Amino acid sequence: MVSATEFDTLAGDALKRVAAENAEQIEEAARLVLGCIRSDSLVYTGGAGHSLAAVAETFYRAGGLACVYPLYHPDLLPLHGAQASTVAERRSGLAAEVLAKSPPGPSDLLVVFSTSGVNPYPVELASTARAAGTPVIAVSSRASVAAAPRRGNSTLVEEATVVLDTGIRPGDASFPAENPRTAALSTVVNAFLWSKVLATVLSRAEADGVSVPLWRSSNVDGGDEANASLFSAYLPRVPALA
Repeated sequence: MVSATEFDTLAGDALKRVAAENAEQIEEAARLVLGCIRSDSLVYTGGAGHSLAAVAETFYRAGGLACVYPLYHPDLLPLHGAQASTVAERRSGLAAEVLAKSPPGPSDLLVVFSTSGVNPYPVELASTARAAGTPVIAVSSRASVAAAPRRGNSTLVEEATVVLDTGIRPGDASFPAENPRTAALSTVVNAFLWSKVLATVLSRAEADGVSVPLWRSSNVDGGDEANASLFSAYLPRVPALA
């Protein structure tokens, strides 16, 4: 009989492992994000299916960056249709359609979350952005990419400038360890790695005297007032802030 408390160890070990194994990549990702902040540019974030949870984590989040442009299409969200969302992320051309609304440029940055990293939508987000000179951070699992069926000529990790490897097992489930069937870890690890990048960005920025535009919670005293200037600065460029 397996004990559910073993999951605590599995999850804790996963976070320690990805922090150690991605130390250099986290520093490089933070450098790219800080470059965006210095140039008053935007960090575009994208994903499909449950990776959209990571996109939500980057956008209009207490303690999160204000200079984030979330890439989204309703067809990609399982809540609007589970089977339809799978079809959408496998549809070639959707990424170009989404990016066409506000194309990122060389001074911007694209972050793509995709555990398997093989479906056309995340891969084409990265390849389209790279063709425009935009650097790309992939938050993906090399192990899952290697095991997934190829659905194109490339993968997300092959298209990325920097890869943050989540180390997620093929299929995402983590428990029980000897025959994993439940307790997917990708959402937890994605959020952890993004927060590690933000913490590194803030540490570097403070050392360099750079101001980082960070949202305050709207449910604390002074939060709305602190956020007002951020809305003024970014709403004209990020329509989703309306």
